[in-house]
Amino acid sequence: MKNAVVLLSGGMDSAAVVAIAREQGFAVHALSVRYGQRHTSELDAAARVAQSLGAVAHKIVHVDLRSIGGSALTDDIDVPEAGGPGIPVTYVPARNTIMLSVALGWAEVLGASDIFCGVNAVDYSGYPDCRPEFIEAFEKLANLATKAGVEGAGLRIHAPLLRLSKADIVREGMRLGVDFSQTVSCYQADEQGRACGHCDACRLRAAGFADAGVPDPTHYA
Repeated sequence: MKNAVVLLSGGMDSAAVVAIAREQGFAVHALSVRYGQRHTSELDAAARVAQSLGAVAHKIVHVDLRSIGGSALTDDIDVPEAGGPGIPVTYVPARNTIMLSVALGWAEVLGASDIFCGVNAVDYSGYPDCRPEFIEAFEKLANLATKAGVEGAGLRIHAPLLRLSKADIVREGMRLGVDFSQTVSCYQADEQGRACGHCDACRLRAAGFADAGVPDPTHYA
């Protein structure tokens, strides 16, 4: 089995990606980032998902984005309960760029040519680092800026959910045996991982289960 690094937040999308990578025959090295998010119950969820889906390793890396601030997820800014025009305040500056960079470093150490992430450009909150253009650009960067890219077989960034709806992601996860009750998606989940049911992430998640005709397994506060 070839090694792959899979970014695992503990949410439903990244859980589905772990299952997809496993189905494709990769030995999954799951990577979670403690970036200064308000709650860490999603990291507990990531550990559960990594174990249940057969990841060969699960690493948590610390990156202090709270010291930078600028997001409702890392700063003392209220999490909005409804989306609005423009990029929402729940956007964390450069988060996906930083996380993919950490994954890239680990991939080089492992000798892995493949990195998976759960970005989605259909049912999402309008974040600029969830677009196809971003993934394409980062893959080019990865192959320009690393020894593995210059001297090795090249690096590939996989975003298998990029053009799927939330309902599609639910269906794919169910097909692959993902236990979505283990995951935490809420922007302001409590210490037990219970969701608020009102934020953008909760609304998109609930709509995905409803549209897929699957009972919502989310634990709500």
